[in-house]
Amino acid sequence: MSTTEKHLEPEGLEHLEEEVDHALGEEYEHEPVPAKARRSMFSITMVWMGFPMIITGAMTGSILVLGMGFASALKAMIIGNLIMLVYVGLLGQLGARKGLNFALLASIVFGRKGYVFASGLLSTLLLGWYAVQTGITGALVSSTYGLNYVVMTMIAGALYIGITFVGVKGLHIIGTISVPLFVILGLWVAGDAAATSGWDAIMAYPGNNGVATMSMGVGLTVVIALFIDAGTVTADFNRWAADEKSSWVATFSAFPFANLVAMLVGGVMTAALAVPDANPFGTDNMFGYMNAQQMTWLSVLAFLFLYVNLGSVCAHCLYNAATGWSRILHSHMRLFAIILGAIGIVIAATNVWAFFIEWLSLLGILVPPIGAIILVDQYLVRKGSEIEADWRGTAFLAWACGSLVAFIVEWYLPHFSTAISAGLVGGIAYYVLSSVMSIRATA
Repeated sequence: MSTTEKHLEPEGLEHLEEEVDHALGEEYEHEPVPAKARRSMFSITMVWMGFPMIITGAMTGSILVLGMGFASALKAMIIGNLIMLVYVGLLGQLGARKGLNFALLASIVFGRKGYVFASGLLSTLLLGWYAVQTGITGALVSSTYGLNYVVMTMIAGALYIGITFVGVKGLHIIGTISVPLFVILGLWVAGDAAATSGWDAIMAYPGNNGVATMSMGVGLTVVIALFIDAGTVTADFNRWAADEKSSWVATFSAFPFANLVAMLVGGVMTAALAVPDANPFGTDNMFGYMNAQQMTWLSVLAFLFLYVNLGSVCAHCLYNAATGWSRILHSHMRLFAIILGAIGIVIAATNVWAFFIEWLSLLGILVPPIGAIILVDQYLVRKGSEIEADWRGTAFLAWACGSLVAFIVEWYLPHFSTAISAGLVGGIAYYVLSSVMSIRATA
């Protein structure tokens, strides 16, 4: 951290932050992660695998199957996750290669001042995602056990802040606990539900009440948008990878593996039970299924599992948000984890999780062009470039083009994928604009 940045914080607070960093490890908010601080392939894999293998992913799988029927939903899950593998993998490779977090990487593409808009937007959206997931935790516990929603939400939020405060080590630990739990319980739920109907009936499941209402384009947007925000800021995680191979292995563990497993658990359960007008955000999910068995030990396990599992995704989202805003405001990740976490708890208490689908639509419009522009810039237009300007207008103009087209698709061409349209148009627009600017510069 520079002298100027240090001066922005009270001396006592700065000293306390340095002591905490010494005890828990430096988070490198303002500089590349050095080789000596990089983590093992297993550690980065656990960080990533523990992110999408969550109950919310299972809920998303249920929503897809209800809207598309099982066979079409399965296609959307596979195609969407493969797109995410390429998108996140290439962005993660840049993070591993340069050791830079997303905010520093965005500074190269959008400018040393312009990056604030890209990083600030994504960090704020991820704070909203933290609030959504924390609210879902409180809502499921409240509806299932009759406990106070606000109290359960506050307890969840406080626990998740604690995990984030530990830093990347905390994400590794929570992932190592959450992943085996989800694999064991998720496979049991899917297998037990499938035994009630058989796989032929599951594959033939036509959708909610026998009607498919969701197009393939919308289905792909739902799959992609679920993690497009965190996938775009993947450099926050992959900068810790020892090499590019480790970065790709970690990405693959998330997309397609962990995310697809989570979606299939929910999708198989929903198709097998074929509950009319199923509500994945109510009791028609794997958490509700476990509690419906009316076995005390399984209900206790389900309660603990819910907090651990959603604690993983919440800690990841809060980590991204805190890393981004600490860079923007020249501060420390851990301080902002507490501040933003508290704000997120307040937001969660207002039932913001109820706007889950609308949230995914917003992400599909605004976020994909950002990552696409970074990829085109760093792999095609300006390989190996560094921060060289305060503002880079071509990047912002391309971003606007991608989001504008995505908005049109969202409202007027609903059968197409908003997220894919946004990313493709944003990336192509940036390449064309950069080529035109290059020709003018040499003329």
